[in-house]
Amino acid sequence: MAPDREGTRERTPTGATAAGRGPRARLDQPRPPRRRILPEWDPEAFGRLSERIARFIGTGRFLVWMTVVIIVWVLWNITAPGDLRFDEYPFIFLTLALSLQASYAAPLILLAQNRQDDRDRVNLEQDRKQNERSIADTEYLTREIAALRIGLGEVATRDWIRSELQDLVKDLEERHDGHRGNGHHEHGVFPAERSRGRDVDDR
Repeated sequence: MAPDREGTRERTPTGATAAGRGPRARLDQPRPPRRRILPEWDPEAFGRLSERIARFIGTGRFLVWMTVVIIVWVLWNITAPGDLRFDEYPFIFLTLALSLQASYAAPLILLAQNRQDDRDRVNLEQDRKQNERSIADTEYLTREIAALRIGLGEVATRDWIRSELQDLVKDLEERHDGHRGNGHHEHGVFPAERSRGRDVDDR
């Protein structure tokens, strides 16, 4: 009896097993972003908004407007007809609103302060690096100036060259006077004068 060749073949999984595996994830492609249950927000935008609110809360304008709102609230709920009053004495709704405002204002102010501290820390780090660069530049310029002074000390100055030439001229004049006293012909100090003197003697 011939063996069942179809039975020996690999059978591809079907049904739930095949659906469970799905296509293999490729390594050359990024994974699709997962869905998040919590809402996403931009931390920088939220931080800027918190700073604006904290700056507004810390101004006199906010205090004036809040005082006006509280006075109007209290007067309305005292003097208005009974049907139009929405928060009678002891003003529980007003107390709840002020408590809610304080509970949100405190974290916003703390967040703004943390951002300000981060900025101050970055500014201090930049200032420290700038001071280090300035100190390094100052030390480099100091070394260069010292090297220039040492180099200038070894360079012949104009006054030194002038004094040396004067000494040389005096020495030559003394020698020339000595030759004249010994009866020699008068010659110039420089070679050009000597050659001119020889021409005159030849004539």
